[in-house]
Amino acid sequence: MKKMFFAVLIAAIAIPAFSQTAAELLKRIDDNEIYSTIQYEGEMIIENGGRRFVKTMKAWARGNTHSFIEFVNPEDRGTKYLRRDGRLWVYSPDNEGVMLISGHMLRESMMGSDMSYEDTMENDTLASRYDAVISGSEIIKGRDCWVLELTAKRRTESYPKRKLWIDKATFDLIRYELFALSGAKLKEYNMLRVEVIAGRRFPVEIEVRDLLRRDSKTTFTMRNIVLDRPIPDSVFSQRNLER
Repeated sequence: MKKMFFAVLIAAIAIPAFSQTAAELLKRIDDNEIYSTIQYEGEMIIENGGRRFVKTMKAWARGNTHSFIEFVNPEDRGTKYLRRDGRLWVYSPDNEGVMLISGHMLRESMMGSDMSYEDTMENDTLASRYDAVISGSEIIKGRDCWVLELTAKRRTESYPKRKLWIDKATFDLIRYELFALSGAKLKEYNMLRVEVIAGRRFPVEIEVRDLLRRDSKTTFTMRNIVLDRPIPDSVFSQRNLER
């Protein structure tokens, strides 16, 4: 009897007691970061091989199906991207033509940044795409965090595995890493700044590193953000793309 008692006691000590479930933590992240619509002005600072590029844009998006981005910095002024119903087009003012981006091209760098076209279009819940387990806790930048391990539910996911660090006090997603099926780490994201917008803690500045690119990082900042306000259908039209 004593042996059984001590065995149960040791097992209870060895298994950490989590106050949150993995599903609850994913829901917290989704509730903060997933929107019905968004409008914002953005800036990408791209540092690659000792060179620095600054690109600015205006963007609109609706759900996980529609988005429109127009670059306004002098070097790229007039370049536009339209995503609608699973297809992505780009308009270039240099040749005044529209090109469809599809297949493996969606995984290529967008405008020379550390983010792919797929990365910039993502607005679907993690809970619908991944199974999650809490693997422990860790201190990141002085903040006590839950650590989650995510495995994709479908083979079509660009990143079959993810690792998340979620602040225990605020439930901010302060860091995440993206992995290939082999376990090779592909990208790192670090949250730099959060703002409370429309009652939610929304990430407005992040740092991205594509680990397949040497000496490269992109800092992405959003400002003048408007969430969950109706956007006219005309914004997501071919006419707006070519105008």
